[in-house]
Amino acid sequence: MTINASPLIEFDRVVAGYTHLTILNELSFTARKGEITLLIGPNGAGKSTVLKTLFGMLTPRAGEVRMNGKVINGKTPRDLLAEGIAFVPQGRNLFGSLSVLHNLELGAFHLSSPIRNGRIAEVLERFPRLKERIDSRAASLSGGEQKQLEIGRALLVHPEVLLIDEPSIGLAPIIVQEVMQLLRGLAASGKSVVMVEQNVRTALKYADRALALEMGQLALDKPANELLNDPNLNRLFLGGQITK
Repeated sequence: MTINASPLIEFDRVVAGYTHLTILNELSFTARKGEITLLIGPNGAGKSTVLKTLFGMLTPRAGEVRMNGKVINGKTPRDLLAEGIAFVPQGRNLFGSLSVLHNLELGAFHLSSPIRNGRIAEVLERFPRLKERIDSRAASLSGGEQKQLEIGRALLVHPEVLLIDEPSIGLAPIIVQEVMQLLRGLAASGKSVVMVEQNVRTALKYADRALALEMGQLALDKPANELLNDPNLNRLFLGGQITK
């Protein structure tokens, strides 16, 4: 955990949604370098919408999204990759019929060959199991290996910020622990991890801060270890009023 670090990501009274449906209602929060920021709350609270807005898949109708103090409203996902933001969406997002190597190459297609090859080598050094299965089809990997490949592909752009949506879906409990430890290691290396995760009690053990959303607004902002024992924790998923 980075103590008293300056905000890397800032949401400042952001309003966003889909067509005529508003999901985020003047939402404000920060995420800091070297920390895992966990977004929790009932279905429809706006958690995944935050990630999509931060990655340029949705443009705020009002308010500002800033990275390192610079407004990034309206930038495309490709622009934001260049700015240092990577996104691992919910579910499987691999080319199952292609090899591990080809999936990695496609994740860095915009880089020159020498840079791409060097970064793939870095990822394979971090994930030895992927290195062992470099020529295997992605569809043949275990659930945990596929999640490693998705995260490894995101790391090819050397992001400052890693967004990850429901990383535990479809994984056995022991593999979930491995993924959480991996994210903890990325934060320890100085990256900012912003995570949405329904396996809240497990995620809180690895996160630094927990932000509870309710109807598109910030309801609670607490150190993760404090929220683990908070009597409001169960109510956050029932849509009941939160006592601050």
